[in-house]
Amino acid sequence: MLAAAIFAAKAMGQPQCIVIVDASGVALAAFRMAGARYLSLRSATAKARTAASTDAPSDSVPEAVRPAVAAATGGEITGLRGGLPIRLGGVLLGGIGVGSGSGEQDEQVARAALKAIDAEET
Repeated sequence: MLAAAIFAAKAMGQPQCIVIVDASGVALAAFRMAGARYLSLRSATAKARTAASTDAPSDSVPEAVRPAVAAATGGEITGLRGGLPIRLGGVLLGGIGVGSGSGEQDEQVARAALKAIDAEET
């Protein structure tokens, strides 16, 4: 997944931070490409944990509760686009979060990673 995400980010010319977590939010892999924004590693982690925690894309967190949820979790949950759950055979395995590009670019890279393992699309 990580290699596929890096390949997709390179192909679009947008350096990214990529984080993969298990279903409990523990980081399994993290990579910051040269040129990606330093703090995007933090937002990518939050996106991955949000997707794993909610079993939904990170931007599915309702707008009205985003500030409260972010404050209550110390920034561990976010409504930013770019986090997707990782599901195989109907089983939630974790989440992937990507950050440093636009929300659309971040999600495109995350989808490329899911496709590499034939994970279910959300």
